[in-house]
Parts: sequence; C-alpha cells; structure tokens
Amino acid sequence: MSIFFGLLGGLALFLYGMFSMGEGLQKAAGERMRKILEVLTGIPVVGVLMGTLVTAIIQSSSATTVMVVGFVNAGLMTLKQAISVIMGTNIGTTMTAQLIAFKLSDYYLPIIGIGFLVFFLAKKKSIKYIGQVFFGFGLLLLGLYIMGDAMKPLGDYPGFKEFMVNFGKYKILGVGVGILMTVLIQSSSATIGILIALAT
Repeated sequence: MSIFFGLLGGLALFLYGMFSMGEGLQKAAGERMRKILEVLTGIPVVGVLMGTLVTAIIQSSSATTVMVVGFVNAGLMTLKQAISVIMGTNIGTTMTAQLIAFKLSDYYLPIIGIGFLVFFLAKKKSIKYIGQVFFGFGLLLLGLYIMGDAMKPLGDYPGFKEFMVNFGKYKILGVGVGILMTVLIQSSSATIGILIALAT
C-alpha cells in the first residue's frame, strides 16, 4: 500500500507542479505569445518553431491547440498555418521530460524555497509569476523524487524485474500501456515522469 500511496502522492505533486509552472509561464508571456503566433505563422517551418516555443513556455499542447483553433475560427490563421503550429506543439510538449531527465530531483528544496520567496516578496506581477514557475518546477521535482522513492522496493522483487524484462519484448503492448496511462492522467509528461522514476 505504501508503494501505491507514494506513487499516487508523487504523481499528484508532479501534476500540480507542472500546472503551476505552466500557469506562471502563461501569465508571464501568454499574451505576447498570442500576438507572436498571429504574426509569424505564415511560413510552415516558422509555424512549427512557434508551436514548439509556445508549448514549451505554457507547458500544455492542449492549450496551444485550443488557442490555434480559436485563431482559425476568428479568421486570423489559415488551416495550413494551424497544422504547422500543431505539429510544433508535439515537439514542445517534450520539454518537461527533457528537464526532468537532467536528474535535478536532489535540488527540489532550494528551487521550491527560491520560488516561494520570489512569489511572496516580489511586488511586480511579472517577477511573481517567475517565482511561481520556480515553485511549480520544484514541486514537479519533489513529486518525481517521491515516485522514485516509493517504487524502489519493487526493484527487490525478482518477479517484478522478470515482468519488466518480458514486458519489454512486446513493444506494441508498451505502446498500448503508454496510450492508456496518458489518456487516464491526461499528461504525456507525467507518463514519462513515471517511467523515469521506474528507471532510476
């Protein structure tokens, strides 16, 4: 049961941290990103780059896609432009996974502390949002650490190791489980976070 609750609690912190980080980034740069999207998506390659950049900043491919659909409905963007931006969102959404792959989980306390101080002591809203980004990123790392710590005992069970080895032989099954997990928790980054926690 401790493994289950550790995984659940760690996942909750991970998702909340990701949401908080994305919200802070969106508040700090969201309006600018909308204006940039409207102006610079005429060339398909630029559209892909903009989709990547915006999704990396606001930490949500769904939010970027909704924004783009809104632009198409309003006549601010053509369908061709929208497709290139949406292609870019699939690249941008991997940024969270890239950050957590650097194994920064040992530094979650200083990052949370810095974020907390900046958010509560800063007077300018833009600086406050930067504090929120750090705070959210720290919580994300804390959640990852808790998930990894909760799943450590699984490594001592020979049956689990054997299951994972056999599981790896059936790639299509792995794809199916990945799809199912992402549908359930609505976050590809969280699914990757769980896999990284299992691997460490």
